[in-house]
Amino acid sequence: MSSRKITRALISVYKKDNLESIIEALASQKVELISTGGTQEFIEKLGYPVTPVEKLTGYPSIFGGRVKTLHPAVFGGILYRRDDGGDLSQAKEFSISGIDLVMVDLYPFEETVSQGGSTEEIIEKIDIGGISLIRAAAKNFQDVLIVSSRTQYQEALDLLRNKHCSTELEDRQRFATMAFDVTSHYDSAIFQYFNRDAATLSFKSSLMGGRALRYGENPHQKAVFYGNLDELFEQLNGKELSFNNLVDTDAAIHLLNEFPDETAFVIIKHTNACGVATAPSVKEAYLKAFQADTLSAFGGVLATNKPVDLEAAEAMNSLFFEILVAPSFSPEAFELLKTKKNRILLRQLQPVAQGRQVKTLLNGVVEQDHDWKTDTEEDLKVVTERVPTEKEIRSLLLASKICKHTKSNTIVLVQEGQMVASGVGQTSRVDALKQAIEKAKTFGFSLDGAVMASDAFFPFPDCVEIASAEGIKAVIQPGGSIKDQDSIDSCNKNEMSMVFTGYRHFKH
Repeated sequence: MSSRKITRALISVYKKDNLESIIEALASQKVELISTGGTQEFIEKLGYPVTPVEKLTGYPSIFGGRVKTLHPAVFGGILYRRDDGGDLSQAKEFSISGIDLVMVDLYPFEETVSQGGSTEEIIEKIDIGGISLIRAAAKNFQDVLIVSSRTQYQEALDLLRNKHCSTELEDRQRFATMAFDVTSHYDSAIFQYFNRDAATLSFKSSLMGGRALRYGENPHQKAVFYGNLDELFEQLNGKELSFNNLVDTDAAIHLLNEFPDETAFVIIKHTNACGVATAPSVKEAYLKAFQADTLSAFGGVLATNKPVDLEAAEAMNSLFFEILVAPSFSPEAFELLKTKKNRILLRQLQPVAQGRQVKTLLNGVVEQDHDWKTDTEEDLKVVTERVPTEKEIRSLLLASKICKHTKSNTIVLVQEGQMVASGVGQTSRVDALKQAIEKAKTFGFSLDGAVMASDAFFPFPDCVEIASAEGIKAVIQPGGSIKDQDSIDSCNKNEMSMVFTGYRHFKH
């Protein structure tokens, strides 16, 4: 029979929040309670009888609590098969009584690491008995119900109440699946801690709490987001975030990270910036960013690193856009912007963690550091006779920041705190430059005195020659070509300045 009545329960949890109702439900059905340490004291304070696990095993808790439940009287009671004659005979021979419910909440290993615990504190938060109990009970899901995390308490309570402490096979199997999710995640976190210097080349990553998306990159593709978006954003308005929304928001946030000390505004379309600007106010920064490409901004993702006030909201409200991300919105700005019910407004709660980049590739996975390098004035090596002015240096650094977050091959053109155009994702650098020039002219920009950034070196002087003909006066690039001198000579000939950074910023 698939139905199992719970008559004995072993409960050993780290955190006792919301545990009382479950204890009451079990006690109301005369379930025998077995427990350890703090959980035992908790149950006793509620006034219910509880059997100490030491009475079951004949051993006290030893080695500072490291060994409490690791005993055949406990694990035999969980693992013996109720429909196996041999197991039943052995259970009777060794006086092992069945345990039908196991409840565990593991030591908070990840929390201890994230809170900066000492090595000793972290090691002591590696749960041994608890993880073993979970695996044993989950393995024997045919007979035993396992509740492996306090996040499952409510679901477990509903089950116990609705079925009067009986369970069906499908219930136990569902909870077993969740249990192995808990244990695999826990073990992955421990491995990541021990392998934080990446000495062992083994890829393990675990994220709890998947969220099914409306669809993937296209409507015929299914998609799930794994992670806790609520830690990063508070959604104040609008429809559910889609796959493409998340991808573009990620691009916007990483680009904004380049401007910790300036008021910046970015407009993203298909992960590329179609507008970026810095200015004294959010309104001014938005208008300058929008001016760069008033066509592509339609349906884009907007983001700023400063609070949005009413003036800024009024400036952008007439534009159709998918998302606006900001650290906060004034009450007046929020009231205006939320008038479009599907418009997504996100309040960013914290920066994006500086983790590693992971991508599925062929029959495996590649992992790398994020490109956290931001080119600074100290990185610049002037290689031409003409030295860029201070104003040009500021523009060059802005262009370089944008270039780093744009699909290769790319060229970015900037004038006084404003991206005026970019050429993105081209198969040649010349094509990228021509695309940028054409776009700048389309939206009425003069390139006289503008600066140019390239994500990689110039193998030939052709880009410098084309740029010079348009009035561009300064260039930033990593350098490193065997023909660097040809581009330098072309700059000198055309009275342009060029700086090398020594850092390439490909983005694929």
